[in-house]
Amino acid sequence: MRVAGKQIRVLVVDDSPLMREMIRAILTSEPDIAVIGVAGDGLEAVRTVASLKPDIVTMDIEMPVLGGLEAIERIIAEHPVPILVVTALTGVRTAFNAISRGALDVIEKPDVSLENMQALLGKVRLLARVDICAHLAATRRRSAVPAITREASSGASRAKVVAVAASTGGPQAIHSILAALPARFPVPIVITQHIAEGFTQGMVDWLAGATPLKVSVASNGELLVPGTVYVNPAEKTMRITETGLIALAERDPRRIYRPCCDTMLTSVAAVCRERAVGLILSGMGSDGVAGLEAIRARGGVTLAQDAQSSVVYGMNRSAVERGCVDKVIPLAAIPGALMQLADKGPSGGRKCAQ
Repeated sequence: MRVAGKQIRVLVVDDSPLMREMIRAILTSEPDIAVIGVAGDGLEAVRTVASLKPDIVTMDIEMPVLGGLEAIERIIAEHPVPILVVTALTGVRTAFNAISRGALDVIEKPDVSLENMQALLGKVRLLARVDICAHLAATRRRSAVPAITREASSGASRAKVVAVAASTGGPQAIHSILAALPARFPVPIVITQHIAEGFTQGMVDWLAGATPLKVSVASNGELLVPGTVYVNPAEKTMRITETGLIALAERDPRRIYRPCCDTMLTSVAAVCRERAVGLILSGMGSDGVAGLEAIRARGGVTLAQDAQSSVVYGMNRSAVERGCVDKVIPLAAIPGALMQLADKGPSGGRKCAQ
C-alpha cells in the first residue's frame, strides 16, 4: 500500500498520444500526483507495471498488440495494482467487463471541463489508497451466511423490496451479488449507484450478463415485480410510490452525489416500512445513510457490506457508525442473507404496496 504523504505514482495507458498527454497534464497539475510512465498498448503496460511498480494505472480498453481487458488480467495476476479504466462513452459496455477482470472502477475519458478533470483526479486519489491484494483476497473468500434477526411483532411477513445504495466499488459488488441470486428471487431489487451520465445502460448490460434475473434501467411509471432488478438512471432521481410504481424526476442540483441514494431509500422506507430491506455497499461519502436510518426506523432490516470486501469503506462505514445497520456482512455472504430475508422477511405488520 502507498505510504501516506508521498506522491501518487501513476502509469497512464492509452494508444492515443493525444489522450496520454491530456491525462498526464491533468494529473501532473496537482503536486501530490506524479506520472511515472506511459504505455501505448497493453503488452507495454504489463511490462511497465512490472518495472516501475506504480501506485495506480489508468487503463484504456481498445488498444493494439494486447487489449486492455487482457492487460488487466495479466497485471492483476502477476503484479496486482489498482486499475482505473478510462473509456469513451462508446466503449462503456466493454469497459465494465474490465471490473470482472480486476479493475476497480470505470470513468469517462477526460475533456477540458473542470468537472471532468476533477472527477479523474478524485478517482485516482481514492483508488490509489486501495490495498488491492487484501481486497482481492476478501472478495474471493467464501463466507457463512449470518443470521438476520429482529424482535418479533405480530406475525411474520416476507420482505417486499430490496433497496441497494452504492458508489465507488459498487458495480463489482452488485455484480457479485446478482450473479449468486436465483432467477426466481421472490422480491424486486431497486439499485441506486453513483455513476456518470451515459454509463447506466452499459452497466446494466454487463450486470444482465451475469445473472438469471432481469436487469433494466428503471422507467418512470414502471411497476415493481419480483425477480427484476431496476437500476436508477444516472440522470434522474428515483422514488417508489405507494402503489409500487417507479417515479423518476429531475435531479436536485444541490445534491452532491448523483443519482441520490437517500431519495430512493427514504421512499422505500415510507412505502414498505417493516417489509423493506436496505443494503449499503462500498462507496465514498455518506449518501444513503439517512435513507438506511429511515428504513430501520420503520422496522425494516438494514445491512452493510464489510470493510474488508469494500473497495472504499465510506458510505457503509458512515452507516455503521451512525448505528443504523442491523448486520455488517462480507460480500460473499450477502446473497445468502438476502435469500434468507426474502424467504422469511423481517417481523410483520403493515404490507408494502402490491
